[in-house]
Amino acid sequence: MSTLLQIYQKLIDRYGPQHWWPADEPFEVIVGAILTQSAAWTNVEKAIANLKEAKALSPRALRQLSQPELTRLIRPCGYYNAKALKLKAFAQWLEKNYNDDLDKLFASDIAHLRQQLLSIHGIGEETADSIILYAANKPIFVIDAYTRRITSRIGITPDGDSYTAFQSLFMNNLPPDARLFNEYHALLVHLGKNVCRKQPLCLQCPLNDICHFYAN
Repeated sequence: MSTLLQIYQKLIDRYGPQHWWPADEPFEVIVGAILTQSAAWTNVEKAIANLKEAKALSPRALRQLSQPELTRLIRPCGYYNAKALKLKAFAQWLEKNYNDDLDKLFASDIAHLRQQLLSIHGIGEETADSIILYAANKPIFVIDAYTRRITSRIGITPDGDSYTAFQSLFMNNLPPDARLFNEYHALLVHLGKNVCRKQPLCLQCPLNDICHFYAN
């Protein structure tokens, strides 16, 4: 078993399935992926609840909302002026290019879908990959700060510090399985938030027997 699969097995044994991403439908996943940039998920949930209450959680509704009204609804998640612009940019792009049909968008292969998403204002690599994995249900591994921290502490580091280098580390050493990538990423987030923090709680970690940071 590869070290990466060994890590996954230890995490799933300890924490169980994470049932991530919490959303009722794909468009809600996309909105959440944009709102969660530099924000705690608890605050994103408040913003999404506001959008649902205002019946504004659809591409058409987002386009029809005024900028000040959208900003007010998503205020809990921070950076709300910038994120309102990003949400509107996505909603406008989706209408122009796919007539609001997510199934048509998601019919693209991963490389083309990713290229398209990255062309939209406010969508970077982590957000694009979250949309591809969690909304489109296609196998691409999402890299975030928790993943970088955990793998670096364990002692598994790619050649280079780029997003692509870390992503290739996982995708070259795991079977291309959307369900596996979904669960694995969610487990790493759980570990990074609760145990492998900036000040780590190493004695509580299910990976401490294979971790260079703990050994040293």
